[in-house]
Formats: sequence, structure tokens, C-alpha cells
Amino acid sequence: MLKLNSHPSGRHFLQIPGPSTVPDRILRAMDYPTIDHRGPEFQSLGIKVLASIRKIFKTDNPVVIYPSSGTGAWEAALVNTLSAGDHVLMYETGHFATLWKKLADKLALNAELISGDWRHGVDAAKIEERLKADTAHQIKAVCVVHNETSTGATSDIASVRAAIDRAGHPALLLVDTISGLGSADYRHDEWGVDVTISGSQKGLMLPPGLGFNAISKKALEASKQATLPKAYWGWEEILAMNEKGFWPYTPATNLLYGLSEACDMLLEEGLDQVFKRHQRHGEAARRAVRAWGFEVLCQNPAEYSPVLTAIVMPEDGKGGRHNADAFRKVVLENFNMSLGQGLGKVTGWVFRIGHLGDFNDLTLLGSLAGIEAGLIKAGVPHQRGGVQAAIDYLAETAGR
Repeated sequence: MLKLNSHPSGRHFLQIPGPSTVPDRILRAMDYPTIDHRGPEFQSLGIKVLASIRKIFKTDNPVVIYPSSGTGAWEAALVNTLSAGDHVLMYETGHFATLWKKLADKLALNAELISGDWRHGVDAAKIEERLKADTAHQIKAVCVVHNETSTGATSDIASVRAAIDRAGHPALLLVDTISGLGSADYRHDEWGVDVTISGSQKGLMLPPGLGFNAISKKALEASKQATLPKAYWGWEEILAMNEKGFWPYTPATNLLYGLSEACDMLLEEGLDQVFKRHQRHGEAARRAVRAWGFEVLCQNPAEYSPVLTAIVMPEDGKGGRHNADAFRKVVLENFNMSLGQGLGKVTGWVFRIGHLGDFNDLTLLGSLAGIEAGLIKAGVPHQRGGVQAAIDYLAETAGR
């Protein structure tokens, strides 16, 4: 068993779909001395961060920042907008969509899950059909995942909003973009999202520890009637303190230093360029996968994630598939690279390549080379040339 910090020479390749690699610029920012979180220096930081994060969500509305995981941010979204027994509609796009249903169940909500095959994003037509059947408007919220980290499928959130509107339904729209924010195009205001949930450890390039709720005016109104218990998660007190750059409890000061730097990095590059970069790396990764003769888990090209690629292991000739976790172990032990494991229903027969955050062409090519070398070392049947296919595409599109 590997000990902590027992990696060999050279930088470890962390190619899971998050936490992503934290760039040196952010690490250095987090090295600043911890300051008084009630003092004027922190107040300046708080005001700056709260303004900058709105630009990342593409919203003019408030964004609440919690010292929490993404799961905490989901709980905050639910308890601030709903009451015990409320009916919520969810869509099964993969492992994380099912986790949110379990969370809703624990909060005494009536969670209904539209079944999915874990190979596609949200089918907005099914949501529209279900909402039209709800003539009494018992459904209080629609909850979907924007970028399903377990499958590599990205859902069209604008189409979900359009479906809700066509149904003439007043349900709130709650969206998880924990792995999408800062990597895949996301527009809180334009897409009519009521609460957007995210976390710090993916496209924002930070360590885990910050959760986010971007909140619409409709969601704020709903929060005034919501009766689920909340104390730490309550929006009202946080928003009141945020107006002056403070929090009602001790915030994660040094993570906020890092968040300030992360927002600066994303805005300096330009969000549109950030999204274009991620799309390009996703396409290069998929070209390598196809050249190896493997199958991408997501089946709809329009839904391919720019954040990660989930790959189906080849058949083993015995009625099963080569074991993805055994392959990942070979890659880690021989080439010092971590790949994402299959989760839930796809455990053992899928592995995932993260290509997000502080990431460039050579990082991708090094990752793909490690995978191809791992396939050889593990004896997994494949066709050679995946890395070359990615090189050809990246060289062709460089500078565009």
C-alpha cells in the first residue's frame, strides 16, 4: 500500500475528474497569512470575491459561498427553498443524480426520479411531459445535474428551462454544476436557473472545501415560505452579512484567497476561451479513445462533456469486460497517474479521464501516453495510435 507522499520523482498526474490539480499561482495565494475575518482587510477580500464569483456563474444575483463540500451546497439549496413533504422531480443521469435523490429522501422530501440509462443527459421532453401531468402543481422543484461526473454526459439546461416554461409550471429549477463550473459553458441568469449548486475542487482549481449557491429572485421568494430546518445553511443571515463583505460565522479565509486568484485566472483568460480550451481537449481525448478501439460511455455526441471522458473497457472474451480498476492500479503503480474510477452502476467496467482546470495540450498528451503505456503493461487488448490521434488533432487546431 502506498504511503502518503511516497510518489516517485516528477509530478504526480492527477487525472481524475476532480479534485483537479491546484496550480502554483493559487497555492501561493493560499499561503498568505490568515487575517482577522472581522477586519477591513478581509472585508475588501470578501467584497472582491463575492463580485468575482458572480461573473463565473454569469449572474447578477447573489452567490452564497459556504465552507462546505458540494453535497453541503445541495443540502443548502433544498432546505432554503422547500418544506417537508414537498414533491421534487429529479432525473437519473448517473451516480451523482442518484445521490441527490438520496439526500432529498433524508430531508423528508418526496423525491421522484425519472429513470435514465447513465449514457445520456437529461431528456427535457420527459420533464415537460411529467410537469404537464401535474395539473395541481404538486411538484415544487426540478433538480438536474448539468455535467454528470460519473458518465461524462453534459445536459442542456436551457432546454430544461424551456420545458418547464412550455408546461406552464411554477416549479423551481435547481441545477448541480459542481464539475461544470469554470470548465463547461454555464449561464445561471440566461438559462433561468433558480439555484445553481457548485463546489471549489473542479473547474475552479481549488482544493475541496467551498460550496456555492447562486440564487434567483424567485428562489429568494421561495425561501421566505420554506420550512425545512436550517441554521448553518440559512441564506438570510449570510446574505445580510455579505452585503458588507462578511460572513455570520468564521469563513474559510485562505480558501477565499485561493478563490480570488482562481476567479482572476479564469477572467484573465476569458470564460469563452476557457470553455473553448476544454472542448478542444475533450475532443482530442475522445479521438484517442476511438483510435484505441474503445467506446465512450456517453452515447450522444451533442452531450459529450468537455470536463471528462468516461471509457468503457473492452470485452474479455469470457462474457465480461477487462477490469477497469485493475487497469487503473497498473497505471498508478507504474506511471504515477491517477485515473477516475467507475461509480455506481458502472463500477469496474469504466474508467474516467479528467481534462479540466489547470490543463494544457502537453498535460493531455502526457496523460494519454500514460494510459496507452498502461494498456500495454496491463495486457488490455487495444489498437495502437491513440496518442498519435490526439497529437494530430491538437497540432491541427493549435492557436485556433
